[in-house]
Amino acid sequence: MAKLKIDYERCKGCGLCTTVCPKKILELAKKRLNGKGYTPVDCIDWDACISCGMCTQICPDVVLRLTEK
Repeated sequence: MAKLKIDYERCKGCGLCTTVCPKKILELAKKRLNGKGYTPVDCIDWDACISCGMCTQICPDVVLRLTEK
């Protein structure tokens, strides 16, 4: 099964991925800023991810991707 990877430094915090996640496990980080000063997306429950790829398709900056373990 593929695993979700997040490139925190590329994320601009638009939140589009949080709206399409069927498990609702993606949210904007509450206490983290990346190097550009944005609040990046974070996964709150890695084990609940079903690797559907919805987040990877909607992300305009290719921040999220699915990789083989």
